[in-house]
Amino acid sequence: MKKVTTLIAVVALSFISSFSVMAQEDLSKKLLPMDPKVKTGILPNGLKYYIMKNAEPKNRAQLRLMVKAGSILENDEQQGLAHFMEHMNFNGTKNFPKNELVNFLQKSGVRFGADLNAYTGFDETVYMLPVPTDSIEVFKKGMQILEDWAHNATLEASEIDKERGVVLEESRTGKGAQARMRDKFFPIILKNSQYAKRLPIGKDDILKNFKYDVLKQFHQDFYRPNLEAVAVVGDVDVAMVEKMIIEKFSGIQNPINEKPRTKYRIELSGGTDVAIITDPEQPNTIVQIMHKQEKRKDVTYQDRRDGMVRSLFNQMLSARIQELTQKADPPFQFGYAGYGGFLGNLDAFNSVVVAKGGNVEKGLKAILEEVARAKKFGFTASELQRAKTQYMVGQEQAFKEKDKTDSEGLIEGLVGAFLEDENLTSTEFSYEFTKQYLERVKLEEVNALGNLLITDDNRAVILMAPEKDKATLPTEAQIREWLNGTGKDVTAYVDQTVDKPLIAKLPTGSKVIATKQIPEVGLTEFTFANGVKAVLKPTDFKNDEILIGGYSFGGTNLYGDKDADNARVASTVASLGGLGEFSTVNLRKMMTGKVARISPYITGTSENITGSSSPKDFETALQMLYSYFTQPRFDADVVKGFLANQRDNLISQQKTLTPEKVYGDSLNAILSNHAPRNAPMTSERMDKIDANRAFQIYKERFADASDFTFFFVGNFKNEEIKPLLEKYLGALPSTKRKETYKDLGIRSPKGKIEKTVYKGTEPKARVTLVWAGDFDGTTESETQVEALSEVLEIKLTETLREEESGVYGVGVSGSTAKIPAKRYTFRIAFGCAPENVEKLVNRTLAEIQKVKEKGAEQTDIDKFKAETKRQTETQLRDNGFWVNYLQSQYQEGDDVKYILKEEEALKKVTVESTKTAAKKYFADNQIKVILLPEKK
Repeated sequence: MKKVTTLIAVVALSFISSFSVMAQEDLSKKLLPMDPKVKTGILPNGLKYYIMKNAEPKNRAQLRLMVKAGSILENDEQQGLAHFMEHMNFNGTKNFPKNELVNFLQKSGVRFGADLNAYTGFDETVYMLPVPTDSIEVFKKGMQILEDWAHNATLEASEIDKERGVVLEESRTGKGAQARMRDKFFPIILKNSQYAKRLPIGKDDILKNFKYDVLKQFHQDFYRPNLEAVAVVGDVDVAMVEKMIIEKFSGIQNPINEKPRTKYRIELSGGTDVAIITDPEQPNTIVQIMHKQEKRKDVTYQDRRDGMVRSLFNQMLSARIQELTQKADPPFQFGYAGYGGFLGNLDAFNSVVVAKGGNVEKGLKAILEEVARAKKFGFTASELQRAKTQYMVGQEQAFKEKDKTDSEGLIEGLVGAFLEDENLTSTEFSYEFTKQYLERVKLEEVNALGNLLITDDNRAVILMAPEKDKATLPTEAQIREWLNGTGKDVTAYVDQTVDKPLIAKLPTGSKVIATKQIPEVGLTEFTFANGVKAVLKPTDFKNDEILIGGYSFGGTNLYGDKDADNARVASTVASLGGLGEFSTVNLRKMMTGKVARISPYITGTSENITGSSSPKDFETALQMLYSYFTQPRFDADVVKGFLANQRDNLISQQKTLTPEKVYGDSLNAILSNHAPRNAPMTSERMDKIDANRAFQIYKERFADASDFTFFFVGNFKNEEIKPLLEKYLGALPSTKRKETYKDLGIRSPKGKIEKTVYKGTEPKARVTLVWAGDFDGTTESETQVEALSEVLEIKLTETLREEESGVYGVGVSGSTAKIPAKRYTFRIAFGCAPENVEKLVNRTLAEIQKVKEKGAEQTDIDKFKAETKRQTETQLRDNGFWVNYLQSQYQEGDDVKYILKEEEALKKVTVESTKTAAKKYFADNQIKVILLPEKK
């Protein structure tokens, strides 16, 4: 279900083989403890279970079935069948025949795909099921589903044949340049191991033609209790759940003659492998260097300490590489280096660059030199102290939220613990461990990591580039020469900082002159003497979180076509410069240890602020907010480098037009009726951007805060933060200008529009159908649009996927907007085989016509209502939902109490209302844009 891809450039996980053990204790002998809040057990048949009570969100539980069986265990006839088996567990089990499993869960408010899901990897298959716990019957059914997944798949021949098309369509979605290049370099970097031969998606010819017994054999061999585990985390009675697990899973038998669960390896044979690969649809040049090493576990205290030291190393190296992009002429478009997990039994130190202008030598040497600098000279004491401070802050945040941690995050930790044969330590343990050992980490041991992590053995270099650049690419010999010769002349890094306050002279501000309460939703409105408004909603949803939003009407639409592109990049230009006397680099260093983030941005119709902070650092966040109004900083070199990189990226896109870009640009052009303002950016237009003018536009947009409304949601008390709000919000510049947004009149065309784009070589098609028009703007109509969108997605998933076996997924989105004009849009999109486009479009239109004639089916309406109610229950206890909801309601002039009236609104969604809505919204204005492969 969930598509799984193998990422070559990976973020850091844990490893080092540290050599510095505290003299008074042997940490390698001390095992990391399982979180005591987790109830664990092993049934006589070998099945493991993990149960943990966690109250966030309330009345919810996360359920997982984990199977230590993935594509790596397939024989030659079974390639792709581990993943196919995952699909079949949703298409009929002993207690939920055919599609009844999905049907039951949707009626219970669990969304297919968004909530109910699964994935298959090389070594594992994991099934994910969130369920409500305020209904014991639904929860019991959820546990029954886990048991059925564990061993009760029916694997009916007719259902297998129906699912072939769905899995083939999932396979089709992954085809393209990246897959073609991966197939060429995987055997090289994976040393022709089993991992190189067993991609989870499998082979199309096998998926089309495998015999039923071949799939059944895989299920019989590997869906067995001694390879499985069950995890339950949520608002549950642990004793009750344990009893249910024992009752339901103890009777499952292992096969009499078990097939061995082979553990495959990727061998380390030394040396350096180089793969130079090109593709006609690859738009840019990417180089990756992998230093492969044996995987390290997180089992002992020493493992945990080693991982912490390695994390500090990664953090400091990442900061240095980030600084390279803050130059007038950055050496690459993007760069990364760090140590982390890779695949199977391996970890790797990865260095990745996206070459600028296709200049492989410049980009590769730049990242090699930075890595060599760290390896040769190490890091400075000040860098290490910042890294330690930041690391500790992350642990402190987790500790403060220990009773407000979402169950989904906790259960994913348990999934990892089972699959890696490790323990999930508690938040309390991790926090105390960090307090005990972090400050003992010496600079010398961090600096020694370079020689341990970055070696000349077991290297692999992958160069992926556009086919058109093949003749100018470096040879394998040149790459080897750069690898071995670069970095010899590097000098030590100099850590420069600014030791000043962010604001030289703190403002005095102005008082709150008006207060308004909206008790139904727990809101307080403050109006300050300078005209600024603040909307406050204190919550107890998180212990260490305050979210911030803000808007005023205006935006880029107020500027003519000559300034349109300057206005488009205005907030980016300002953000790149830093604040006051602090460059972006120095601002980041100064903010070490502070949990505060503020970002300005400008849309077509408004100026906006978004951000967050901890309660402790709330004043720092307000200082940043104040500074973005009063002392934005222009950094000519950084902006020059940014614009140059953007231009180079656009040139790459224009030279190698991928099917996705051509299709997306064509669709957007039609939807905006070819309005020049909505045309995609080009390198020629990027050349004409005036950075100084862009910065001036930013200052114009943020010159007056008197029409700004700010929103604060999180853990605070109104009276405690009021003085800070008066000090900073009350001091924001106020010219009291009267300003609103401008409607440029850009609308999608009327009538029926059809366009077919021919691009790409793979046999894959994309279909997008759009209906748009004027909208009455009522909240009741908004609910009807939402309902119609959801019931259509349910129905089209049922027909196009389950009945026609023609798509992997279909997306239906119904949206409304009031600014700059009252409009609605319905968009239906799916991918499919080129030969099936007409059939599937006709089936889609036929389903819409049924709703127009008869209304939606009551069962689908009931599913929509159940899903909406369940979703709202969790949203009402989420800070992120509230800050976005409040800003939207205020901005569009809607009642903030509407969320409390949702149940009343849902009652008005009926078979007849969906019929009326379908007739109204699926009228004559229809746009159809199709992507097909190039004609041969």
